[in-house]
Amino acid sequence: MTTIERTANHRVTTDNAVIPPVTGTIRQAETTGRKATRYALAGLRLALGWIFLWAFLDKLFGLGHGTAAEQAWINGGSPTRGFLGNAVAGPFADFYRGFAGAAWADWLFMIGLAAVGTALILGVGMRVAAAAGGLMMALMWTAVLPPANNPFMDDHLIYAGVLLVLALTAAGDTLGLGRLWARVPIVKRLPFLR
Repeated sequence: MTTIERTANHRVTTDNAVIPPVTGTIRQAETTGRKATRYALAGLRLALGWIFLWAFLDKLFGLGHGTAAEQAWINGGSPTRGFLGNAVAGPFADFYRGFAGAAWADWLFMIGLAAVGTALILGVGMRVAAAAGGLMMALMWTAVLPPANNPFMDDHLIYAGVLLVLALTAAGDTLGLGRLWARVPIVKRLPFLR
């Protein structure tokens, strides 16, 4: 083996000792701060997932917190009629009232709540869930402009920001199925599904 080949494939010390290349991966020890951050983000993910999933369940079954039993979707009620028909305000109010109670709006809203909530709780499809949930939050924000307690900021925008952070930090990997999900062949081919 010539000196040039040897230095291309191996490291050579000043005393000409050959050090073979490192194989495998070198893992750094996780700091306490990083571990705490991972678990804090996982907790936020689970909490926000429950907010979406609870809204779905309450509107579906009329559990009495936001939706009375007689107004439940399974009893013929509309998940969008109450809010979009009565509570919207601001420059987009007429737009939203125009489809309050429409079957397509009810279905899209309920599928969105269930899918985003389930994805967040399981820790899978975080990027798609963040995009869909963020869009839902932005639409809800525009339905109440200006917000009641602030000139422009409200909880819908905060939730959208949290969803973005969760998607960017792989928050589904801790206390979720994110790592397993990342190994699914279609997710490997289409990383936006991660």
